Amino acid sequence: MNRELEFMFVDCARVWIPDAEEVWRSAELTKDYNNGDVSLQLLLEDGASLEHKLDPKTKNLPYLRNPDILVGENDLTALSYLHEPAVLHNLKVRFVDSKLIYTYCGIVLVAINPYETLPIYGTDIINAYSGQNMGDMDPHIFAVAEEAYKQMARDERNQSIIVSGESGAGKTVSAKYAMRYFATVSGSASEANIEDKVLASNPIMEAIGNAKTTRNDNSSRFGKYIEIGFDNRYRIIGANMRTYLLEKSRVVFQADEERNYHIFYQLCASSHLPELKPLKLGSANDFSYTRKGRSPVIEGVDDTKELSNTRHAFSLLGINESYQMGLFQVLAAILHLGNVEIKDRDADSSIIPPNNSHLKAFCDLVGVTYQDMSQWLCHRKLKTATETYVKPLPRLQATNARDALSKHIYAKLFNWIVEHVNKALMTNIKQHSFIGVLDIYGFETFEINSFEQFCINYANEKLQQQFNMHVFKLEQEEYMKEQIPWTLIDFYDNQPCINLIEAKMGILDLLDEECKMPKGSDDSWAQKLYNTHLKTCALFEKPRMSNRAFIIQHFADKVEYQCDGFLEKNKDTVNEEQINVLKASKFDLLVELFQDGEKAISPTGQAPGTGGRTRLSVKPDKSRDKGSKENKKTVGCQFRNSLQMLMDTLNATTPHYVRCIKPNDFKMAFTFDPKRAVQQLRACGVLETIRISAAGFPSRWTYQEFFSRYRVLMKQKDVLPDKKLTCRNVLEKLVQDQDKYQFGKTKIFFRAGQVAYLEKLRADKLRAACIRIQKTIRCWLARKKYLRQRNAAITIQRFTRGHQARCLAKFMRRTQAATIIQKYRRMYVEKKRYRQKQAAALGMQTILRGYMARQKYQALLRAHKVVIIQKRVRGWLARCWYKRCLESIVYLQCCIRRMRARRELKKLKIEARSVEHFKKLNRGMENKIMQLQRKIDEQTKDNRSVSERLASLETSHTTEREKMRGELTRLRGYQEEAKNKTNQVSSLLEELEKLKKELSVTQQEKKTIEDWAHTYRNEMEKMVSELKEQNGLLKTEKDDLNRLIQEQSQQMTEKMARSIVQETQQLNKELNEERSRYQNLLSEHRRLEEKHDDLKEHLASSNVSKHGHRRTDSTHSSNESEYTYNSEYAELEEGSRAAEDVTRGIDTSLTLKLQKRLTEMEQEKQSLRDELENKEDQFQRARARDDAEFKKARGAELEYESLKRQELESENKKLKHNLAEMRQSLLRDGSASSAAPGSPAYKVLLEQLNASCEELDVRKEEVLILRSQLVSQKEAMHHKETMTEPSVYAQEVSKLKDADELKQACIGLKDTNRCPRLVRTPLEVSDLLSRLRSAAPDLHRLNEDGELWLVNQGLKETIRLLEQQLQAQRRTNDSEVEALRSELQSVKEENNRQQQLLAQNLQLPPEARIEASLQHEITRLTNENLEVIADNPTASREARVIILRRMVDLMEHLEKQDRTIRKLKKQLKVYSKRIGEMGAGQAEGQTSPGQMVDEPIHPVNIPRREKDFQGMLEYKREDELKLIKNLILELKPRGVAVNLIPGLPAYILFMCLRHADYNNDDQKVRTLLTSTINSIKKILKKRGDDFETVSFWLANTCRFLHCLKQYSGDEVFMKHNTTRQNEHCLSNFDLAEYRQVISDLAIQIYQQLIKCMENILQPMIVSGMLEHETIQGVSGVKPTGLRKRTSSIADEGTYTLDSILRQLNAFHSTMCQHGTDPELIKQVVKQQFYIVGAVTLNNLLLRKDMCSWSKGMQIRYNVSQLEEWLRDKGLMTCGAKETLEPLIQAAQLLQVKKKTDEDAEAICSMCLALTTAQIVRVLNLYTPVNEFEERVSVAFIRTIQTRLRDRCESPQLLMDTKMIYPVTFPFNPSTLALETIQIPGSLNLAFLTRV
Repeated sequence: MNRELEFMFVDCARVWIPDAEEVWRSAELTKDYNNGDVSLQLLLEDGASLEHKLDPKTKNLPYLRNPDILVGENDLTALSYLHEPAVLHNLKVRFVDSKLIYTYCGIVLVAINPYETLPIYGTDIINAYSGQNMGDMDPHIFAVAEEAYKQMARDERNQSIIVSGESGAGKTVSAKYAMRYFATVSGSASEANIEDKVLASNPIMEAIGNAKTTRNDNSSRFGKYIEIGFDNRYRIIGANMRTYLLEKSRVVFQADEERNYHIFYQLCASSHLPELKPLKLGSANDFSYTRKGRSPVIEGVDDTKELSNTRHAFSLLGINESYQMGLFQVLAAILHLGNVEIKDRDADSSIIPPNNSHLKAFCDLVGVTYQDMSQWLCHRKLKTATETYVKPLPRLQATNARDALSKHIYAKLFNWIVEHVNKALMTNIKQHSFIGVLDIYGFETFEINSFEQFCINYANEKLQQQFNMHVFKLEQEEYMKEQIPWTLIDFYDNQPCINLIEAKMGILDLLDEECKMPKGSDDSWAQKLYNTHLKTCALFEKPRMSNRAFIIQHFADKVEYQCDGFLEKNKDTVNEEQINVLKASKFDLLVELFQDGEKAISPTGQAPGTGGRTRLSVKPDKSRDKGSKENKKTVGCQFRNSLQMLMDTLNATTPHYVRCIKPNDFKMAFTFDPKRAVQQLRACGVLETIRISAAGFPSRWTYQEFFSRYRVLMKQKDVLPDKKLTCRNVLEKLVQDQDKYQFGKTKIFFRAGQVAYLEKLRADKLRAACIRIQKTIRCWLARKKYLRQRNAAITIQRFTRGHQARCLAKFMRRTQAATIIQKYRRMYVEKKRYRQKQAAALGMQTILRGYMARQKYQALLRAHKVVIIQKRVRGWLARCWYKRCLESIVYLQCCIRRMRARRELKKLKIEARSVEHFKKLNRGMENKIMQLQRKIDEQTKDNRSVSERLASLETSHTTEREKMRGELTRLRGYQEEAKNKTNQVSSLLEELEKLKKELSVTQQEKKTIEDWAHTYRNEMEKMVSELKEQNGLLKTEKDDLNRLIQEQSQQMTEKMARSIVQETQQLNKELNEERSRYQNLLSEHRRLEEKHDDLKEHLASSNVSKHGHRRTDSTHSSNESEYTYNSEYAELEEGSRAAEDVTRGIDTSLTLKLQKRLTEMEQEKQSLRDELENKEDQFQRARARDDAEFKKARGAELEYESLKRQELESENKKLKHNLAEMRQSLLRDGSASSAAPGSPAYKVLLEQLNASCEELDVRKEEVLILRSQLVSQKEAMHHKETMTEPSVYAQEVSKLKDADELKQACIGLKDTNRCPRLVRTPLEVSDLLSRLRSAAPDLHRLNEDGELWLVNQGLKETIRLLEQQLQAQRRTNDSEVEALRSELQSVKEENNRQQQLLAQNLQLPPEARIEASLQHEITRLTNENLEVIADNPTASREARVIILRRMVDLMEHLEKQDRTIRKLKKQLKVYSKRIGEMGAGQAEGQTSPGQMVDEPIHPVNIPRREKDFQGMLEYKREDELKLIKNLILELKPRGVAVNLIPGLPAYILFMCLRHADYNNDDQKVRTLLTSTINSIKKILKKRGDDFETVSFWLANTCRFLHCLKQYSGDEVFMKHNTTRQNEHCLSNFDLAEYRQVISDLAIQIYQQLIKCMENILQPMIVSGMLEHETIQGVSGVKPTGLRKRTSSIADEGTYTLDSILRQLNAFHSTMCQHGTDPELIKQVVKQQFYIVGAVTLNNLLLRKDMCSWSKGMQIRYNVSQLEEWLRDKGLMTCGAKETLEPLIQAAQLLQVKKKTDEDAEAICSMCLALTTAQIVRVLNLYTPVNEFEERVSVAFIRTIQTRLRDRCESPQLLMDTKMIYPVTFPFNPSTLALETIQIPGSLNLAFLTRV
């Protein structure tokens, strides 16, 4: 070992020394090592002493042992000392003690075969590893698979997983689990379930390619590389398999305790099946090929069942029964061929006895003739240049030829199966990427190694070279990324060994050359090897005792190969005539096997190209194009080519390595043989990875982790804000040699052993701190004892010294009296002398200071006068300069202003001309504009006063804010001081706690002594009281009997109650299970429904054109097409966009609108002037006519308007009367107290004032409504006058059927248009109807007169003519009807637009409504003017003048109302101001206006007539789609939840449903409910990932369901209704079935809510609950390896516990805002906490680094925070806390003591919510973070398992995170009255009418 760490070899240091039995053995130094010592004094673990001699040449010291805290790490590269004994010991501890079979070694996953089935491969484990980072979870094959899958998706690069190891190490199982992971995680891209097919290929390949060996019961005897293809969404679309080097010799020969391939034994075991009878099979011992190994049965394996699985897999891959029977037929033929006995005829020939049953069976099965096969089994054909002759074969050669034929047939069959498996796994979908899984044999060395071992080890040499280069590349990339100096690392390069094998004149080259020789032999080939390589290559050796073998120094070990059989196996020759006989077979499958015989056979017997699709750009082998050379290729050449192709594939992908280790040769579960393990570690390259890592900087820490771990080694002054600089400074002090570490960008790199050194320093520091604490405590105890003794001595001394002091005091008093007398005398003399000297000094100082002051005053006076002179002069100069500048500036401003004024004058002149013309056209508009301007000025003044008030408030707020800021800074300073004091207090408290513990111990000892004395005294007292007690025994026995009888009766009662409770619980449990099953079925139904909808959409998009297709809306189907809604809503959206375009123009100001219209009208000014002059006469005539018609048409409207006006005037009178009454009450009540603020009279006045203001606002709204209705009606009337004629309506009426329809249509037209000309329409219709019905009476009169026969002929001709005219008239009518319908549609749109504008105006403030209405009217009239001008210039002037005249009339009427309102408003303001002045002078103790007074006040009510609504909403049938769209599809939950009442959409839908029920319209009820359900499903499908949307519709669906129940009329649901609510119950329909459908919909929405919530919480749980350190400093950070885990230090973006709590608050507040039922919220919270607990516990069970004492404390603290959250929200009774019980018990298990049997009993009684598997798992994973903690012993774990053996529970390790508790919807009636619900305008539901 390197001697750089010799300073670590001190007393008690632990080292590793070599050992013959255990490979490495641990020992401890008993003496410090000094430089120059030749030996070490050691103490072994068994207590024996040992003197370890050092190597005199190298003097290398033994390997140091890692600290115990690092033992058992997940990653071997995390070890401080990286060497072979450390790796071996770490693997042993994990495998034997912790039962962990997977360990990382850098980029390699080491998998040890446990020889036991472990529950760590279930779907729950797959889901737990899915999406996780590789270092965050414990090592697992699933983690490697997830990393490959993630890198494929992230890097867009193909991946490979290389699984290697020797036979029996578990390669096949690891590859199988990797493929299972891909199949489970990715899913299939088609409906063919390709992932099942990929998994189904495993049993087939195991049956035909696996066999039992001495080392493994299911050993793969071939290598395979499986490419699993993925599409661009990374779903499995197919797979492809390539095989390498099938062991064909196993078909004909097996060693002892081995078997042939499994398929043969499966057929023999199933020979009794009827379909296999024709194969003529029997027991496996009946056939030569299956009995040579003398082990036909594998323990625990049922070959019959395995054949059934194989056949099922064949069927799943599309190989039908006929092909399967054909395959079995060929396999049976091979077995029969092996039983063909060949006997000697003579020395040079052989013969098969006639009528050989096995040969006959072979010929029958393969369809060939008996004679041909028997002939060519014993003969062969030789060809020369001139002739061909047949040569007999000796028996040995004939037997070898028979075996070669059997091997060749099996290889062909194997190739055919692989080819068809690949075809079954092939897909037509384009492959985007793939992941390859390589399951290949590991390095092999046996006692006798032949050609197969040579090829296997050659392949491993190539793989090891690729592995070394990849490891080296990763190390180099890591160093370059961190920007640290890169030095080349010396690693083992096995290129010389590869050159020895495959280079020119290498072993394979010489072997092929020898195979071409006519008389080539193994001996001659061995001699060539010796001559070529023995002296030139150091890796090639010759055995001493053999001339037919050679030795190669491989990367793992030296291997001796026997040359016997190399040439024969390399040639792989088969008798050509035997092949020809088989090709002539009548068996189609056999012919198909040999139809490609001309092509070369791969090393597996597989034709090139059939092994699968290689989708990589690899360089093709040119030799493959030459078919003549292909036949001559040897097995070695073919294997070399296929291996090179494999290496090209692996180099083009990102590799991931899995090294499988076989722990022992006896297949014993969890038994570790160090010798066998270290051999395999050396062979598989793990130790080479360690060596490469150890050569550089193997230990790597981030700066944050280093700071957190080694903070104890730093002083306070060393800690800087920059942690990187802090770490750098500390390391320079701790480690003097700077070559031992390097600083990267994000990490610190350490050489081997440095982390152990730092850990030693840390442990020493902590140990010193512990010693200091102990020292302090002991000092405190000793000092306490000392102080007691000292106090006693002081007391004695005090009394003695008191007497002495009193004597001394008497003497001192006398002495002091004499001293005082002397003092006063001396003082008098000295004081007199001092006063004389003081007077002389003061006289001299006075004279000198006066002289100096006078001089200084004169100087100051002169300087002051100079400054005054300079000031005056400079001021005069500055004023002169300023005047000159001012004059220049004023002159310049005058010039500019004059120029601008001229321009402005010119512009005003131009505008004056245009305005004059506008005044002529719009008479009366100027006055209105001036009035509006005055109103704007008034509002501007009001706004200015308000702004000034706001400014003053803002300034006061600013000053207050500055004060608060200062206070905040001061408080922050106090907070910092408090924190510092808190830290000091905490340390003092800790010391105090320790002292208290010591005191408690002392008190306990004292108590024990006192208890002993007390017990002794009690015993003496008991002896006295026993006689007394015996006297009372009889009484107590009687009482006991009575009590016993009562207890028995009580127990019986309790037992009955318990049984009833248990039965009730059982019934509830069964009910919940049934409910859960039902809800699971609902979720499955929803999934299938969504899948069905997706398929329908896909089908529609592929079959239907983009334009023109439209489905019919079906009201009977619950699955309506979404396309129908989309097409119909598109039309509605066009209308809504048109309305929005109209309303946008209203937002501009009046002045801008007028200016815009003026500029447009000036362009046509000249033409309008001409038209005005021409049409002026016509206008006068038309005006009189229009006035008359207008009066007739507006009669009813004017009457209504007059009534409203009268009502308003009466209300105004009432208001004036109330004001007069209030004035009189004020005059009568003159006292200040009665009208003071807060008094009853004051409150009455305020309430009346507010009521008056509200009434004025209401009346103003009514005025606006009347005015807008009048304007809209007039607009519609005028539009219909110009566009329609009565004849159009008459033609439309001709198509109606009866009088009722005619009348209804006429009334509707009248109500809609209000047209004067259409007033006569009902009369014309009645005349038309009378004419239509007058035919029969006329005919009757004709009959009476006898004149009918006279017109019979003429009538027929007339009918023909009328029919022609009728057809022509019908065509005309159709065109006119279409025009009329379009016109009606435009009128409806205009009506809707007016309603929307009215609704918008009503939402504005009262002051802004008038301006908005006027602005709208002016805009509308101007637009109409322009439209009329554009459509009909001739009639434009007349229409414009009429509109302007009527607008002026309306404005005049409006002005009157405004004047009245302003007058009343001013009176109210004056009155309120007077009231305020009266209350301004009140004292401070009186009640303020804003305070409440408890005295009952009866305010004066201002009556208002209200309409009695019935709580129903009416809508037209054609508006149903608009209702669904506005209320469901386009509704934004955020705005509704914040601004409106909860559940408003549900209430609106139910009110619409009530109206349909009220009208007994079943069609409307059905369509409304169906549309509602489908629309909710649609919005959830579209926005199902938005929690707010799902929560909103869950609340509304439940509210709708409750409404259906509450108003259903059932007595059960009517208990809590009011009388009014009972009147609103449904009267015609029973909607119980729809209630069930809506309940199912609510369940589906609830499940969607849980899924959405889980997706949001899932990323937060592990980070917040486990990784983040909520309590800082409790858990330490341990060293990590290459697979870095997620740091527990909170970085930016890292989720913490606060993140989870914030998210839970968001969920809770959202559901509360949406009005979700409280019981439903409790169920959601319970499910949330279950998810948090289950995910946290699952990750805890899969992460060894999380199982520590400190982490248990963190978890318990986090759980307490969750419980506090439940307590704050009042949800403690919802059952959420109980769902966290398993997590709580797991955290407690991490913290409890785990040593004795009592601890085991306590654990068993405590962990009732955990399963046995979970408890054992936590104990196995428990890892100390500090050296003061101890690991859990294996014996203790076994004790726990023994105690928990009788538990009846599920063996499942992880909790089911997908489990959803069954949900219930308790009935929650609403107290809200339907008639009080108001529909806001923001919902755009103006088409709904309240009924």
